[in-house]
Amino acid sequence: MFRAIADVLRQIGGAIATVVTLPFRALARLFGGASASGGRGARRA
Repeated sequence: MFRAIADVLRQIGGAIATVVTLPFRALARLFGGASASGGRGARRA
């Protein structure tokens, strides 16, 4: 019984962690791509 409850809580925690980290992963990918491509036109001025 307690093991089932612990499994459910673990799955919920994993889902919450995934949802919380997704925006940060997207931002890291966006900024990583921007820095790798030279700032995407920021230096043309």
